[in-house]
Amino acid sequence: MNKATRKAIIAGNWKMNKTATEAAALIADLIPAVKNADCEVVICPPFTDLVKAVELTKGTNIHVGAQNVHFEKSGAFTGEISADMLKDLGVAYVITGHSERRQYFAETDVTVNKRTAAALAAGLKVIVCVGETLEQREQGVTAELVALQTKIALGGVSADDMKNIVIAYEPVWAIGTGRTATSEQAQEVCKNIRAVVAELYGNAVAEATTIQYGGSMNAGNADELLGKADVDGGLIGGASLKPADFAAIVTAASK
Repeated sequence: MNKATRKAIIAGNWKMNKTATEAAALIADLIPAVKNADCEVVICPPFTDLVKAVELTKGTNIHVGAQNVHFEKSGAFTGEISADMLKDLGVAYVITGHSERRQYFAETDVTVNKRTAAALAAGLKVIVCVGETLEQREQGVTAELVALQTKIALGGVSADDMKNIVIAYEPVWAIGTGRTATSEQAQEVCKNIRAVVAELYGNAVAEATTIQYGGSMNAGNADELLGKADVDGGLIGGASLKPADFAAIVTAASK
């Protein structure tokens, strides 16, 4: 991490876990556990928990994010949630392009771009996810693929908008599998992503952009991963549901 030029951010993606009642209990445990963090702390619960999460985190250092957003402002899109709806709730962040959305719900690079644009237009901060499958890594196309995903996701995003963009590198083969990219692999791809941002917007914007690693970051490996120059935080899955583990990762990012 380079805290001199960019913000370290630890974001917990709760995925489809926790009822509103369970979320309240988890947040009650998280608030004291991360209150002294020297990094930004974000939790991304399911849609049904957002109202409760925003209410309970008011006055704390925890920001609330959503796990997805639709690209239209309103209309006949049954089951979808717009950026304006999230903003009105008091949500600060939203995740776009998570690999599970791509894998199970037909997300494409183009729809990720549209969702990102809609979120930015509503004044939300966006965590844009990019990453390769195991097959793609073994084929040696990681750098090209991640560059392509990044460029398409950021299509139409201005240099000024980039202050509200976080990029999360999440190798698909390391999500929910217990497998983790080595710190060297994470650093290499995060550095490549920063080079793509520099190509699009210049070095100053690239140096100011937070690039997270997501893919089984946990209390045991956070120090090593976050010690790399271009790894500025984490998008945390399973460990974000365990207050002690999440707090340990936040502590690692606070160094």
